[in-house]
Amino acid sequence: MKNQINKVTTSLTTDLLKSVKLGMMAMFFSAALFSCSSGENENQGADAAEEPGLAQEQTTDEAAATEETAAADDGKGVGPVTTVEVGADIDEALAGTGKTLFEGKCSACHQLSDQKVVGPGLAGVTERRKPEWIMNMIINPEEMTKQDPTAKKLLAEHLTQMTNQNVNEQDARAILEFLRKNDKAS
Repeated sequence: MKNQINKVTTSLTTDLLKSVKLGMMAMFFSAALFSCSSGENENQGADAAEEPGLAQEQTTDEAAATEETAAADDGKGVGPVTTVEVGADIDEALAGTGKTLFEGKCSACHQLSDQKVVGPGLAGVTERRKPEWIMNMIINPEEMTKQDPTAKKLLAEHLTQMTNQNVNEQDARAILEFLRKNDKAS
């Protein structure tokens, strides 16, 4: 009898530990998912509810902005970079600086392959996007995902706002050169 009680107790303890572990994992993943959110839209619904008609105005304004952006979309994105001169050859020193910056600021969310982590894989990005677009996305991710059609699609697909890493134009140019080198090596 004592042996059966021990088996039942052991079984209940094991089941309880499994439940606790599952609960802890669920809380961890929920916290991780929440921390990846930019939090920019958290109060938008409350603000719209407080002011009658605001939701309709925003929708109309957003539609007009989307039409203007689509008409003016030149593939360079939104931000300070309007022209980038890239040579046919890779600037190895600049690419080396870009590699260091990429590893410190970008590699937590992006792979150099086509594999998605948090954000999209970056293999072939310099062949799909203009250099100005890439630099503007690095420097100005919030405005890009609000105004640039391609960046909006990426946000909808990956469900995570790219973090602004406070990269200046010079550093963004170095990261671009590193990405060019990566794409040429493939």
